[in-house]
Parts: sequence; C-alpha cells; structure tokens
Amino acid sequence: MIVGVPKEIKQDEYRVALIPAGIEEMLKHGHTVLVEKGAGLGSSIPDEEYKRAGAILVDTFKEIYNQAQFVMKVKEPLPDEYPFLKEGQIVFTFFHFAASQKLTDTVIKSKIVAIAYETIRDEYGQHPILTPMSEIAGRMSIQEGAKCLENPTHGRGILLGGVPGVAPAEVVIIGGGVVGANAAKVAAGFGARVSILDINVNRLRYLDDIMPKNVVTLMSNTQNIRGKAAAADVLIGAVLIEGARAPCVVTKEMVQTMKPGAVIIDVAIDQGGCVETSKPTTHSKPTYREYDVVHYCVTNIPGAVACTSTHALANVTLPYAIAIADKGYERAARENPAILKGINIVKGMIANKAVANVFGLPYSAFG
Repeated sequence: MIVGVPKEIKQDEYRVALIPAGIEEMLKHGHTVLVEKGAGLGSSIPDEEYKRAGAILVDTFKEIYNQAQFVMKVKEPLPDEYPFLKEGQIVFTFFHFAASQKLTDTVIKSKIVAIAYETIRDEYGQHPILTPMSEIAGRMSIQEGAKCLENPTHGRGILLGGVPGVAPAEVVIIGGGVVGANAAKVAAGFGARVSILDINVNRLRYLDDIMPKNVVTLMSNTQNIRGKAAAADVLIGAVLIEGARAPCVVTKEMVQTMKPGAVIIDVAIDQGGCVETSKPTTHSKPTYREYDVVHYCVTNIPGAVACTSTHALANVTLPYAIAIADKGYERAARENPAILKGINIVKGMIANKAVANVFGLPYSAFG
C-alpha cells in the first residue's frame, strides 16, 4: 500500500504522524511511504532522516493526497486539504468530528474512510492512542495554568505552590480521567491545593488511594462545581465522552463568580469544550479574557512539545497503521475490534453512533 504523511498545516501544529523508525517498519511490510518535505522539522526530525529510513520525499501535501491510498496525519484535514480527499482513501488521524459539522459534512461528501485515533478502544476499555496525548495535555495544563496566573499574563499574581506563610493556589480539576489524573499529579507536586471532581465514585476511590494528601476528591455535580469554580485560582476542564461533544459543565454564570484573574484551561476544547465561555485558541494567541477570567483553550495542547508528543504518538499508532496497511481497513477491523471502534465515517456513511447523534444524522454500523 502507498502510505502518505503530509506536513501538518494547522496553525502552531509541529507534530508529525510517522517517525523514521515507523518508516522502516512500514517498508519491512512491503509498503511505500511518501513524506512531505519538512513534515518532521517541528519535531526535530530532518528530511535526511526520513530519506535514510527509506521514505520518498515529495514537495507538497497535494502529491501526498493524489498518490497515497492511506494517509496518516496528526490533526483533522483543514479546508485547504478538503479538495484533495479522494473516495475510498483511508485517512487515519485525530478527527474530533463532534466539534465541527463542516468537517463532518465534508468527510461524508468526500467518501473517504475516516479512522479516528480518539475512538480506537482496546479490550480493556482504554484509548491507547488518545492516552499519551491526554497524559501530555494533562501535565501541560498545569504548566500553562501556572504561567497564566502570573501578572504579565493578566493572572492573579499567585505562585501555584505558594511559599511558607503564604497559601498555595487552589486548583480545581473537573474530570478524573487520564487528563485529570495527570493534571492532579503535577499540581499536587507543585504544592497546590487540588480538588478533582468526577461522576464515577469508583474512579474517585481509586484517585483518593493514589493521590497525595493535598488532593481532595469530590462528586461532580452542579452544586460542587459551582462552589469550587468560585474558589478556584485555576480551573481545568477535563471532561471526555468518546466521540461526542463534551458536555458543558461550567456555565457562564459560574464563570462570573470566579475571582478576577483566575484561569480556566479547557482541555476538552477539541471536543467542543466543557466551559460555556470557551472558544478555540492557538499556541500563538493562547488566551483571552472573559468576565475578567483568563481562558486558555488551545485545541492542540501537546503540539507545543512536539518532539515528545510525536514520539509518544508514533509509538502507539504504528501497530494499528501496519495492520490497516497490511490487511486493508475492512479485514483489519474484522480482526481487531479496536480498529473497528476507530472507524467513524465510511464512504459517506457515519459508523460512529455518538457522531451521528451530535448532528442528528443517519447512523450505519460498520462490520
């Protein structure tokens, strides 16, 4: 199969879908790999390394889409790429369809096979491709929150961990999954007072067991979120529903009760956001203020540490990519339920029920 790796064109996106080690593995399986020139530079991988690994370097993403049967990306196709999507072409990437009807409609019309990293789910109920990016986003959320609290970024001027005689910051994390747990560990390590809220009491029991004593667990409900939002110096939105739009759990009214200069980091923004006042931002312009609260809503947080993120992503996508390239998507999905769950849209039909429900469109199970 001809596998294509275009350079990402999303603003401030520096990751790349395959590293040279992955190219070598693909070649061992008899596949041809095309890589757009400069695709790996943001992740400190020069073209020469791809060439040595056996990739064929091409000048533009148009050549990738024109020649490749199987396109591997990091982020969803953007409008400049839409005209080049071909019927029957496999595209394997983070799609996050629930956040964009335009993308969903375009992919339906293009009749490509859209396999989404974020809905690949293994026999243990885990999301092996989403997980490392969620780990990075969770850890970075605290790093960025600490920065946004500083006066030059219009924050409250608070040091996350405080100092002897001065109280530390209050960090509130809504969602106790991979993002939330990683955020809590880092915030606790800084010495902040941390509250983590989740709707699953068994998850809260687990977190209570493994977290240090400066982390408190709470049931996630409207009353607790309202109270904690008002007390927060940094509020992390870390709510995930697979394939669906993130629920809005922090209302505009709650944001209005927050302290002047408090910070919201909405990690769920790539699924639409879980804070009513959130809107997508970029690494170049990561923040804005609303109701005197600093909002950080970057849709590709791990892209800021592209070298780490690219290697972490490539480690987990490669086995699935090789299976798809070796067997074709139909057989690969039949033989591996995780890949089946990753299939979102197939040749004009929505095969993921959550995506169909978001937009009120017909659903057709695949396989």
